[in-house]
Amino acid sequence: MSTFSRRKFLTTAGLSTVSAIALNACTGGEAPKTETTSAASPSASKSPTASVSAAGAPEVTKAKLGFIALTDAAPLIIAKEKGLFEKYGMKDVEVLKQASWGTTRDNIALGSDAGGIDGAHILSPMPYLLTEGKITNGKKVPMYILARLNTNGQAISIANDFKELKITLKSDSLKESFAKIKAGGKDVKCAVTFPGGTHDLWMRYWLAANGVDPDKDVNTIVVPPPQMVANMKAGNMQAFCVGEPWNARLVAQNSGYSALITGELWKDHPEKAFSLRADWVDKNPKAAKAILAAVLEAQVWCEQAANKEEMCKIVGADKWLKVPPAEILGRLQGKVDYGDGRTLDNPDLAMKFWKDSASYPYKSHDIWFVTEDMRWGYLDAETDAKKLVDKVNREDLWKEAAKAIGKEADIPKSTSRGVETFFDGVKFDPENPSEYLKGLKIKKA
Repeated sequence: MSTFSRRKFLTTAGLSTVSAIALNACTGGEAPKTETTSAASPSASKSPTASVSAAGAPEVTKAKLGFIALTDAAPLIIAKEKGLFEKYGMKDVEVLKQASWGTTRDNIALGSDAGGIDGAHILSPMPYLLTEGKITNGKKVPMYILARLNTNGQAISIANDFKELKITLKSDSLKESFAKIKAGGKDVKCAVTFPGGTHDLWMRYWLAANGVDPDKDVNTIVVPPPQMVANMKAGNMQAFCVGEPWNARLVAQNSGYSALITGELWKDHPEKAFSLRADWVDKNPKAAKAILAAVLEAQVWCEQAANKEEMCKIVGADKWLKVPPAEILGRLQGKVDYGDGRTLDNPDLAMKFWKDSASYPYKSHDIWFVTEDMRWGYLDAETDAKKLVDKVNREDLWKEAAKAIGKEADIPKSTSRGVETFFDGVKFDPENPSEYLKGLKIKKA
């Protein structure tokens, strides 16, 4: 840490705050634009206030957190609606809607003191790109990842024109069909939500695994998540990758279909993260710990099957996602209508918030994100992935927060989930990422 050592953090924030919080009370590039959507919903019952001593009280009670209108922003929304930030002494936390991931980037770079935000629901690779100054014109904005917000829950959707070709997860006809479009004088456009972000990486991995070079055979364009469906309707793209509920919304409007859900591409893949500016955490370690405890408790609540319908009603409200709850619930439960006649009922491939260590920020996963961004040229080829991950990933804070909410038993035994296997049989060993890179046929690095 830059001004506050990890040991000191654990001493002041870990020991004092853990003892102070009663465990029995825990059961590319737009101008910055933020929409305030922080009022509580009448239907959201508040959680009891935790007992916080003066010594354990957070340094500040205010923080500004951003979110994008996606189902996996639910932990921040629920923490706000259920009074969990207040429960841990952070009564003035604002959860603010961002117009796009570019807006999130710009507002994080500003920081709340300059009218921006302190942290956000964010694409997991973005804190690394911010820390290295790769998406801020060279200005390094050190970030910490405090938690993973979810696993699974995204999809790659494609225009109805491709239904007869039966393009799905593994499609031999994908390269040929795209080549025919190009030969006819038209561009093939595949939309993602941010360069180097998770959706970009899922799209690129899928294309490359099917023999399509994402930098030569197609044009990747950036479209904010809530605008994906409208752009597909308008014929502005052949495919897009985005989180829910926008894929389900596309199918509901019969404007395209899902070729795959990302849990099929990589089962239980990491997705969004909860990240804060490093300087804010260093200055306010107890407040950061309190916010993290609230987010983790919200993730536990979101994971419960009995809470899914209420969660969808809350997050579907106009001030949050502005989507009918029914269009959120199905895929959240693992019930997928792909829109081309295929259906799936598999909760194990659905979005997870806590189950199977979904919230834990495994360093092995972040090493993959860094390596994959090196693969496509978003990070320098000589980047020391392990060193960068150790700098940004704060799994130590996650462990302290998990203890604070009474979930010590859910702390994984290792910072690595081990060797990961993708749908095409390719394996990633976090102990040897260079071998993974060497074995890839289509890449920039």
